[in-house]
Amino acid sequence: METVTHHGRETAYERLGEGNGDRDRSAICCVHGSGGDRRLWEKQRPLADATDRPVVALDLSGHGDSSDVDASPGYTTLSAHVDDVLAVAEATDADVLIGNSMGGAVVMQLVLERGFTPEAIVLNGTGARLGVLEDLLEWLETDFERAVEFLHGRNRLFHDPESAAAERSRKVMYDSGQAVTNRDFRTCHRFDVRHQLSGIDVPTLVVYGEYDQLTPPWFHEFLADEIPDAELVGIGDAAQSTMLERPEPFNEAVAAFLDG
Repeated sequence: METVTHHGRETAYERLGEGNGDRDRSAICCVHGSGGDRRLWEKQRPLADATDRPVVALDLSGHGDSSDVDASPGYTTLSAHVDDVLAVAEATDADVLIGNSMGGAVVMQLVLERGFTPEAIVLNGTGARLGVLEDLLEWLETDFERAVEFLHGRNRLFHDPESAAAERSRKVMYDSGQAVTNRDFRTCHRFDVRHQLSGIDVPTLVVYGEYDQLTPPWFHEFLADEIPDAELVGIGDAAQSTMLERPEPFNEAVAAFLDG
């Protein structure tokens, strides 16, 4: 684990792999979703060799080993997370960004607002608008265990809720804690860039899970239709967390996109 200091706080990140030594290729930076941390990208270690690029994953503020930030849910939190990603991207020479769920929102906000033009982005299990069920918002406030179990029900975060991948995700979410996870989902609930997608003027891969009920396939079809230079790939036998549930086809899709 390494850290970078910015805006008075430390953001932690991990180098998952270095590739085969082609230093002309920029690194890939992986951005987790709500209640997550960098551990959810462990299955992307092989992506380094597949793409011949370094791969890093970070902990957004308040997650994992990163310092927290005093930010209210919504734009303020999202903007702080954009700062986290920019700091890690600069520290690691990352010019390809992969975002899952809230991480996808962070990546889109970064491209739209900050004048940073990456080589390419990958949006996975996300959407241009990320409204959250009112019941889930209530449980995140009053019954965190119920919220975690709901999210890990069949065809939400995972197609198979009994898998080792789903169990790892449960642990990470409990480690992130109620306050941070609640802030994450309320930040998602206020995210809406449906009318700004034409401003994402970079090559974009949009990846969805076949059974995803949280950010269903049509969310991703909308992204692919509205982003000018976008490709759409579906992953079978998976829900929202395709990078962890079906890492082999996910990594293959990313590698093919970057080599195309």
